[in-house]
Amino acid sequence: MAETPGPDDLLTLEEQIAAYQREFQDLDPQVEQVVSALSRLTRRMNVAYSRQSATLGISNSEWEVLKALVLSGAPYQLGPGDLAKRLGLTPAAMTHRIDRMVNEGLVTRERDADNRVRVIVELTPDGREKWLEAMRQATVFEEDLLQDLSSDERGALGEMLTRVLRRVEEAQPDAEGRLSDLG
Repeated sequence: MAETPGPDDLLTLEEQIAAYQREFQDLDPQVEQVVSALSRLTRRMNVAYSRQSATLGISNSEWEVLKALVLSGAPYQLGPGDLAKRLGLTPAAMTHRIDRMVNEGLVTRERDADNRVRVIVELTPDGREKWLEAMRQATVFEEDLLQDLSSDERGALGEMLTRVLRRVEEAQPDAEGRLSDLG
């Protein structure tokens, strides 16, 4: 099934910028080109990642839990509250997500042996394998995505985007998706 195009997808990037300039003369076309290209790229990447996750039988939201557990390091365990905070979810939403993932065999949920009040969510071998396969697929997609850029260009682009992201983080300190949230 074809994706429904967004309003700006009906025009080329150049046509969209020209239309914006026609209606809003103060527009900086270079800024608009960068912002619009990033927006379109992000949307298309999210569609591609969703399709890849679907081939593995997991949702994007389940992928995010698997990723958080892997990023926590071995033994790949976190409490539900920690997971909810890292993913910007309410405790109730996190509980629902964990319930589904336990039923699918991607994670376990057990009481902490040292503190019976605390619950531990742990990545299962099947959950880790799903994460690894998702990473394999994403790596192929991402390398294909950037194939027209040299190593130096990739490095420069990465540095520039990171600099822009830091600026956004400083301007919106309460927003999710901070660089510090990634590691």
